[in-house]
Parts: sequence; structure tokens; C-alpha cells
Amino acid sequence: MIKISRHAKNNMRLYKISKDELLSVIEQPQKFIRENDKFIAISHLKTKLQDRVIKVVYVIEKNTKIIITVYPLRKLKHQAQS
Repeated sequence: MIKISRHAKNNMRLYKISKDELLSVIEQPQKFIRENDKFIAISHLKTKLQDRVIKVVYVIEKNTKIIITVYPLRKLKHQAQS
């Protein structure tokens, strides 16, 4: 099960990130980082209209993924870290 925080929903609207894109990043991240109890998933998504890198930060509580935030990264910054 997945719950999306109000903050994450607002960011999804602001940056025009769909729920399908969010799920794609969580299910098949190109880069995965664990920091204590937080999980960070990053993926480069290409669509007909956009080409961007999405970062999702979430926690897992009682088998539920709680999305804390989601936002696009600058491609150059992401590629430099890879």
C-alpha cells in the first residue's frame, strides 16, 4: 500500500508529476539510497513531452510506503553524481 503526503501531492501538482511516474520511480529506481529510516529513489524518465530526473523520498511503516516528497532534479547535477 502507498500513501502520499499532502506535501508530496502539492509537489506532484506543481511539477506535473503523475502518480504513474511516481510509482515507476519507486518500483524501478535507477539509483536507490537508504538513509536511516528514509528511502530515496531516483530515476530518469523519458516521455514524448519531457525528459527529466525524478527523486522520491519515502518511509515504510507497517508495510505501507509513505511518500514524504517528490520533485524533479536538474539533469546535470544528477549525471555528475552518477
